[in-house]
Amino acid sequence: MGLKGFAEGGVASIVAGCSTHPLDLIKVRMQLQGESSLPKFNPNPQFSSQLRPALAFHGNPSMTVNAGLNVDPFPQPRAPVRVGPISVGVRIFQTEGVSALFSGVSATMLRQAMYSTTRMGLYDVFKQKWANPETGNLSLGRKLVAGLLAGGVGAAVGNPADLAMVRMQADGRLPASQRRNYKGVVDAIVKMSKQEGVASLWRGSGLTVNRAMIVTASQLASYDEIKEAILERGVMSDGLGTHVTASFAAGFVAAVASNPVDVIKTRVMNMKVEPGVAPPYSGALDCAVKTIRSEGPMALYKGFIPTISRQGPFTVVLFVTLEQVRKLLKDF
Repeated sequence: MGLKGFAEGGVASIVAGCSTHPLDLIKVRMQLQGESSLPKFNPNPQFSSQLRPALAFHGNPSMTVNAGLNVDPFPQPRAPVRVGPISVGVRIFQTEGVSALFSGVSATMLRQAMYSTTRMGLYDVFKQKWANPETGNLSLGRKLVAGLLAGGVGAAVGNPADLAMVRMQADGRLPASQRRNYKGVVDAIVKMSKQEGVASLWRGSGLTVNRAMIVTASQLASYDEIKEAILERGVMSDGLGTHVTASFAAGFVAAVASNPVDVIKTRVMNMKVEPGVAPPYSGALDCAVKTIRSEGPMALYKGFIPTISRQGPFTVVLFVTLEQVRKLLKDF
C-alpha cells in the first residue's frame, strides 16, 4: 500500500512538472533579474558615454556641459529595466528558440522522480499512519507536520537534480563565453562533481529543504483540507470540479508561502564558484541581506506572477492526475 503511494505521486508529479516546465523556466529567469551589481560610475570625461543621454557628448572631452547649468556632474546609473513574464518568454523564444523554453526538462523529470515521488509517497504513508481510525481523516496540525517531514526528506534526496535544473534553466541568460552548456542532467551532475566536488551537488540544500517543507506542508495540507471542507459542506461532489478548485487554491497558498525562499534558493544555486575567488554569497542569509539591500524587500517576490502562473496549473495537473492514477491503481 505504501509503495503504491510513491508510484502514484511520482507519475502525477512528472506529468505536472513537464507540462508546466516553460513557466518554471520563466520564473527562474525573472528571479535572477537585477542580481548583478550595477557598474560603478567613472567621472573621467573619456567615459562620458556613462552619462545620462541628455548629458552625453562626443568629440573633445573638454567640451563638457555648460558650467552655468545646474547639473549633477556625477549622475547615478539607472536601474536595469524590469520585464514581466510575457516579455521574458518572448525574449527567450526570439533569442534562443522555442526549444529553450524546455531547457533543463530532463533535470525536471529527474527532480520530480526523486523529490516529488519521495515527498508524495511519505505524505501518503504519514496520512495512513496518523489518520483517525474512525473517520480516516487527519487534523490540520498533523497534515502540516506530515507535509513538513515529507517535503524535507524529498528535497534532500532531489537536491542534485534541482541544482542541475536551475543551472540549465539559467544558462541561456549568460554570455556565450560564460555558459556551462550542460548536455543534459547526467552531464550536469557529472561535471559539477568533477569541477566543484561531490558536496557541491547539495549546494543550497538548506534552502531547498526549507522551501520544500513550506511547499509540501502548504500545498498538500491545504488541498486535503479544502477538498474535505467542500465535500463535508456538500458544495460539490467528489469529482473533477472539486479537485480543480481545491488544487488551484492549494497552489496559491503554496506560491505565497514559498516565493521568498525560492528566490534565494535560485540565486545561491546559480552562483559561480571559482577556486581562489570569493563566491557572490556566503550563504542563504548573506544572499537574502544583499538582495534586500540592493533591490528592496519586494525582490523576494520576484517571479511571483510566473510562480503562481506555474504553481496553480502545476498543482491542478498534479492532483487531477493523482486522483485519476489512484482510480486506475485502486485494485492493485
